[in-house]
Amino acid sequence: MGTIIIAIVIISGVGAFLATLLVFAERVITNYGDVEVDINKGDKKFTVRGGGSLLETLTNQKIFIPSACGGRGTCGYCKVKVLEGAGTLLPTEEPYMDAQERAEGIRLSCQIKVRNKIEIEIPGDLLTIREYSCTCEKIIDYTYDMKQFNLKLVEPTSITYTPGQYIQLLAPAYEGSPEEVYRAYSISSDPANKSGIELIVRRVPDGICTTYLFDHLKEDDTVRVNGPYGKFYLRDTNAPIIFIAGGSGIAPIKCILHHMKNTTIKRKAVFFFGVRTTKDLFLVEEMKQFEKELADFTFIPVVSQPEEGSDWHGATGRVTTVAEEFLKRMPTVSDCEGYLCGSPGMIDSAVKILADLGIPEDKHYYDKFS
Repeated sequence: MGTIIIAIVIISGVGAFLATLLVFAERVITNYGDVEVDINKGDKKFTVRGGGSLLETLTNQKIFIPSACGGRGTCGYCKVKVLEGAGTLLPTEEPYMDAQERAEGIRLSCQIKVRNKIEIEIPGDLLTIREYSCTCEKIIDYTYDMKQFNLKLVEPTSITYTPGQYIQLLAPAYEGSPEEVYRAYSISSDPANKSGIELIVRRVPDGICTTYLFDHLKEDDTVRVNGPYGKFYLRDTNAPIIFIAGGSGIAPIKCILHHMKNTTIKRKAVFFFGVRTTKDLFLVEEMKQFEKELADFTFIPVVSQPEEGSDWHGATGRVTTVAEEFLKRMPTVSDCEGYLCGSPGMIDSAVKILADLGIPEDKHYYDKFS
């Protein structure tokens, strides 16, 4: 028995020593000291403590790179050009890079560790992205899993953006989520109102940011956002418009419709809006109002699985299938532009349908909600 106890003590001691050694080694190895970051060949330089991700490092310097997934490496948005200091392309980056991007040194900033001097190039307009302090003025419940958050700007007091763009919202640490995270949300409000923004958000089960918004954020609380970002906006042409969206994908399209009304754009437009059940429908009356106010706008809500016994008499099935059948009857569908917003699966399906109908790929504009 004594031998067994001695053996246990020795093994425990060796384990504790190794654990201590690993902690010590980690601290030494990850102590990279001060590291210089050079942006756009000297346009901006700063020195930081090494070891963090490039995305995190830039964010801490109030340089905001677009990222829809909060730095988890799942959206592929946070691309920067690295001239020096990033090492080899990581397996986590490869799915998001085409051959040209690899040749040009494009990398995902959330996956790169700042370990030594690093030189990068980013679009100049990202250096002018602002951070905004807001007050949550109002929270509107649309459905069981969809809310609208009306944010009033406090500092600065106004924002200018292109209808269709998005912001990044900071979810602070809360019980169950020990770290701050950013998530991207499209602006849904009337762009004529520069003193505030509205966000339409769908709850993601166990989502860090949506849990904060749905369960912790209260009216009159302070919210921090930065932006605007994105290239999803209405092109300045006379082409007929096809909008296809699902769920919270209605947000940027609603913003664009406000813009069309404000600027008296008279282009023909049809909006296919897909939801699962009639309980998921919202903003229907507002869309009907746009039908009255815009020159040539048609709103077609689509319910994929109407509840048994529901009083639904509108379009049913997949929103992309309904859109396809409708568009096949249009004599000049190939002249249209497609604006798509929603889940990656819905958008991929819609892109294929538009291409099959003869709409060139360079007339497909979309915003994937990942």
